[in-house]
Amino acid sequence: MLLAKVFGRQEHEVERYRSENARQTDLQVRQTMTGQSFFAVVQAFFAITPAAVYLVAGYVGTGTGGALLSAGTLVAFTTLQSRLLFPAVQLLRVSLDVQTSLALFQRIFAYLDLVPAITDPPGARRLDKDRAQGSVEFREVWFHYPASEEDEVEKVERDTTWALQDLSLRIEPGRLAAVVGPSGAGKTSLSYLVPRLYDVDRGAVCLDGVDVRELALSSLADVVGMVTQDTYLFHATIAENLRYAAPEATDAELEAAARAANIHDRIVGFDGGYDTVVGERGYRLSGGEKQRLAIARVILADPRVLILDEATSALDTVSERLVQHALESVMSGRTTIAIAHRLSTVLAADVIFALDGGRLVEYGTHEELLARGGLYAKLYAEQFGAGQVEARCADGIRFRDGDVLRQEPQTDVA
Repeated sequence: MLLAKVFGRQEHEVERYRSENARQTDLQVRQTMTGQSFFAVVQAFFAITPAAVYLVAGYVGTGTGGALLSAGTLVAFTTLQSRLLFPAVQLLRVSLDVQTSLALFQRIFAYLDLVPAITDPPGARRLDKDRAQGSVEFREVWFHYPASEEDEVEKVERDTTWALQDLSLRIEPGRLAAVVGPSGAGKTSLSYLVPRLYDVDRGAVCLDGVDVRELALSSLADVVGMVTQDTYLFHATIAENLRYAAPEATDAELEAAARAANIHDRIVGFDGGYDTVVGERGYRLSGGEKQRLAIARVILADPRVLILDEATSALDTVSERLVQHALESVMSGRTTIAIAHRLSTVLAADVIFALDGGRLVEYGTHEELLARGGLYAKLYAEQFGAGQVEARCADGIRFRDGDVLRQEPQTDVA
């Protein structure tokens, strides 16, 4: 509705609805009328048959054989005829209904018979959440997204586009690791492989030295928490949305998680407090409020590995800083993978991995990568220097602003 109003497409949408509605009506009429002409002929035949029987009986009754056909025999014959023929018509209708439903049943059972691509392996291992260290390692990982259902149905062969290529990296327990790179570099794909939303094509993703494909999915979900780019909220209260991560959580635990995500004061500002219904997909909340609520939800789950996929992308500068400050204590002692386009959110990371074209091109601390003058330095220059990296120097980086070179000291960066 919003797009239709903004772009003035109301008449187009009304006409599109009328067209689809007419098509649906035509299909419904055709479905209802299927086989009805046949049954109309059958019904007419059954209606005419008694008249024909009476005519023949009257003719026979007036002939020499009249004594052989009494009135009782005639009535019994016509009664038996209707008792036999009308159930036969009902059976024909049942047969038609079954044939009509077979198409629907075929589609339903096609879904019911689908085998999930990601399942627990035989003898799946379980990680003890309290003993998990949280080390994450990618070992020569190659990954591409599966073909679409349309391609599989049409047997379309497409060139393999690798989202990740020969990626190897290790994140030590309790470290904050940032993953940066241009759009389409494979940052989100990397985050999907840790909780095993997808399986790698080659190589392995290991958690505490164990291939995630050997772990039970429920166990993996207890250890790995994720805040995605798109915030998913149910048409329920704020408390119910938070408890989706921890059904047994107390009110005090809900409040603690909300405070950590800097959303508690906003929640108590609603008339219903934590019992406020957020609406479908959280339409009653702003983008920043929904994102902070999602952060509070994953905090409540208390995972050992925390993945933040552009977790602060919808926040204004003030809210972003407040959430980052709140997350400092939350990230303490747990492995955190922060994926960000805005480099201001990852300056304090213990290690920064720069991806490009699905490959790891460089890694190190913020200062090390700036001094190296590679991809990360170029991204930093584009965001903070309004230009490209011209050269490296001992006390900072020089950027080109037209024909003027200015120096950006690292002390200012920090």
